[in-house]
Amino acid sequence: MAVEGMSMETNQRFNFGLDLIKEAGELALGYFNARSTLTIQNKGVQDLASEADLNTELLIRDKLAKAFPEDAFLGEETEPTSYDGDQGIWVVDPIDGTQPFICGLSSWCVSIAFVKGGVLQFGMVYAPARGELFSGGKAYPAMLNGKPIEGHKGKSVKDGLTATGYSPKSGPDEFLPGFERFLKAGGMFYRDGSGALGLCYVAAGRLIGFFEPMIRSWDCLGAVAVLEAAGLKVSDFLANDGLRKGNPIIAANEHVYRELEKLIAG
Repeated sequence: MAVEGMSMETNQRFNFGLDLIKEAGELALGYFNARSTLTIQNKGVQDLASEADLNTELLIRDKLAKAFPEDAFLGEETEPTSYDGDQGIWVVDPIDGTQPFICGLSSWCVSIAFVKGGVLQFGMVYAPARGELFSGGKAYPAMLNGKPIEGHKGKSVKDGLTATGYSPKSGPDEFLPGFERFLKAGGMFYRDGSGALGLCYVAAGRLIGFFEPMIRSWDCLGAVAVLEAAGLKVSDFLANDGLRKGNPIIAANEHVYRELEKLIAG
């Protein structure tokens, strides 16, 4: 795909990313189908990983390094490369939803995003066990398996399902007050273990919104690019060094975003 208004270099990266995420997804799917043979490591509370995560990231990292050696890399499983802030950087989660992956659930995906000069240029999220590839970006349309997608038209959290994410990174004291207000306002929650997929489902109109008190860049930037391409409102995730430190996130159409923002903030 060549998009008018984007540089040839960015178009090359977008097309390369689409091919690469499919290859990485098939590698991860092979591990998923043979998960009884995997060695599971515990990185922390409710934070698991296996050789599937590492080897899938190494595949992506190595291919990007060969194709675009001038770009930086930030992934969940390996040490980041040096990054000066102005160069391009790939942000990768080889398996978002590792716990569902290990448990034999299909709610996991590969996520790839590209940031240049501090601006999110494009992203893609591939859920091979579900046969779904989301993509989009600054000048790239929001797509699911090559077909355009758009967000939910509802105007309140009462009008649909809202995905929410939680992890020990934030803790129950930070999560529960806003979640309680959300429920009391008539909201109904959805969670299947992958922030990237939950955000993409908002972009596709399956869910009406998403919120999480703390999420890391590799867990969400691929999907944030799709959301922005779909014309939805997303909190400024890259603010305050969100790339390296993470940030809270809210995503929805304008009406629901404003409601969620008030409910979460209290």
